[in-house]
Amino acid sequence: MEQLWKKQENETVQERYPASVRAIRKGMTENGMAEPWNDYFRKTGEFLLLLEQVRQRIARGFDIPEEELAAENHRLYEDILPENYENSYANPSWAVKKMGTKMGQLLSFLYTELRGGIAYVFENKLLYLTAGNEMFLAVRDVFEKKGEPSAELVQKILYDHLMQAADFMVHDRQMEQISNSYGFITDIIRNSDLSDLRYLYRSGEYITENEKKMAEYLWSLPEEKLDEMADNWVGGFVRSFANSKKDLSKKMVLEFRAEAGLERFVKAAMERFDAMGIESTIYRAGVSIWTKKGAARNGFYGADPNPQYLHDHKNDLALFLDDAWMKKQESVLTETFEAHKKEADGFAGPVCVETFGMPGFSPVKKPEAADYSDAVKEQKQELDAKLGEITNTYMNGENRSFTIVNYPCPAIGEQFDEIFDAVIRMNVLDSDRYEKVQQVIIDALDAGEKVHIVGSGENETDLWVQLHPLKNPEKETNFENCTADVNIPVGEVFTSPVLAGTTGILHVSRVYLHQLEYKNLKVVFRDGMTEKVSCSNFPTEKENQDYLKETLLYGFDSLPMGEFAIGTNTVAYREGRKYHIEDKYTILIAEKTGPHFAVGDTCYKWSEDVPVYNPDGKEVIARDNEKSIRRKTDPIKAYYQCHTDITIPYDELERISAVHADGTEVLVIKDGRFVLPGTEELNKPLEEA
Repeated sequence: MEQLWKKQENETVQERYPASVRAIRKGMTENGMAEPWNDYFRKTGEFLLLLEQVRQRIARGFDIPEEELAAENHRLYEDILPENYENSYANPSWAVKKMGTKMGQLLSFLYTELRGGIAYVFENKLLYLTAGNEMFLAVRDVFEKKGEPSAELVQKILYDHLMQAADFMVHDRQMEQISNSYGFITDIIRNSDLSDLRYLYRSGEYITENEKKMAEYLWSLPEEKLDEMADNWVGGFVRSFANSKKDLSKKMVLEFRAEAGLERFVKAAMERFDAMGIESTIYRAGVSIWTKKGAARNGFYGADPNPQYLHDHKNDLALFLDDAWMKKQESVLTETFEAHKKEADGFAGPVCVETFGMPGFSPVKKPEAADYSDAVKEQKQELDAKLGEITNTYMNGENRSFTIVNYPCPAIGEQFDEIFDAVIRMNVLDSDRYEKVQQVIIDALDAGEKVHIVGSGENETDLWVQLHPLKNPEKETNFENCTADVNIPVGEVFTSPVLAGTTGILHVSRVYLHQLEYKNLKVVFRDGMTEKVSCSNFPTEKENQDYLKETLLYGFDSLPMGEFAIGTNTVAYREGRKYHIEDKYTILIAEKTGPHFAVGDTCYKWSEDVPVYNPDGKEVIARDNEKSIRRKTDPIKAYYQCHTDITIPYDELERISAVHADGTEVLVIKDGRFVLPGTEELNKPLEEA
């Protein structure tokens, strides 16, 4: 049954929507425009009419052969697939070549924004479809009347239409997170026959053999194995509240983040939260300039038809961002929260599952793609900080938590079944056992005032990490003893370093961060801030620096070291070597396979004032650094809205030692092996590797 809010939204455009479709269709035959404009508006109009054709098919139902659904799915995405993207108007290089720099960027953006209509068609969001159609028609109309209008006029038309759409797009996106009444994806998962793979096409996300094989595999699993996976996942979320002394019983709703193909796993977890009286939401990964997060996809999403496409448009906001835009987004978000304070306060946090195994991706930085000037980049950083502050005001980070788990996807190769079983075993390792071993490491580190990390062989790492002074070592600690709660699998001890005195070079021969490859990555720190970064991905230094500035530093000139940790999950390291999948691991698993260093915010962003205790009763006092403490006076300058973990594998380590005030060093790791008495069992998987 259609949700009431959507029915009411659709009723507001019951005349405008069909009128917009008729106008698009009419313009396909009565179009006297010259090239390249005629070609652009014809092809974009054809796509919008395809959406209407699909909408009418959906109204008739999904009881048609799977082959027809797959063919329809392919038609919706074929224009941006790698084999077609070179000559697509979604490609800013092609659009700029055909239409000039500014106009090409604007019209490439318009087509990309309209492609979000795929989601709206399947969700039957007629208001959204109408807004897109009318924006297209307004731009087409000015070309028909003026021949070739100025780019400034086209930009203004787009800007005005986008600002009007903010009222419902920003509002609805927030409600999709905190209210189960906005549950389109939730309904698919709960109410579909998951043994019939046609359900995969009900969301409109791009579906490949990878998603189909994942869904088939999960459906084939014995109930007891699925129960083990779901219990572990849900248990991690519950433990995250217990370990941080937060009250889960006061929460009403939580948010799932998952990929297409994992629905049976997600449904099993949902049912466990149902039994606790906690409702579940899932929002779709953003498809509009108001809901996208750069090139990242958070929420529910299918296969990525072309990662270069996402990369090309991750900075499209640079075309429009100004003070009025910022105020609009901030005001709509605030008004939404004000009207739904109870729901926001009852939000427990995200429960996430990600997969690994897809081929790595090295993006091409295109000069034709929209990008931020220094001034607009500062506005974007300010906007991100302000939106984070507003969100934390109503969904207080001190009272919510999260958990995340990873599993391989079928694209990882022929040993998928075997690797999947290995990861299940990895995810359910005995937390109590690791807790005891990790406490030995913490005790040794707490006795020092610094930690010294040195690489072996060709690894040039030589880094000093400054620790917070412990006023009362009997009751205080620098390192959190991390078991399988917020991050599954188990296996790390971590801290927020003091920036002053944290100095040296971090080097790793090869690492994948958020599916992006970095070769020969070097980060030089001075007093906790990145002073210099380098890699050897590209032939020229400029290309490498542009890549690092954009993907590792997130546009900032420098980032702090927000975390130092020692990963202890040597089982994950062994399995990675056994199956040759170390380069496929997500950061979540990779960070457990050696020491790691995060550039960006600390792990305690927005919750630094909440006491955190280890199982031994000691309070973790290292929750702030010299940047995050600014939240008390200037929150916008306290956070960077990013946190990227860079891991050194054990076999590239010469030593890690705790350095005492008198210069004495106590070894924790020597030649890639744990050497403290009581930690020797961690070495067995390393020997097997």
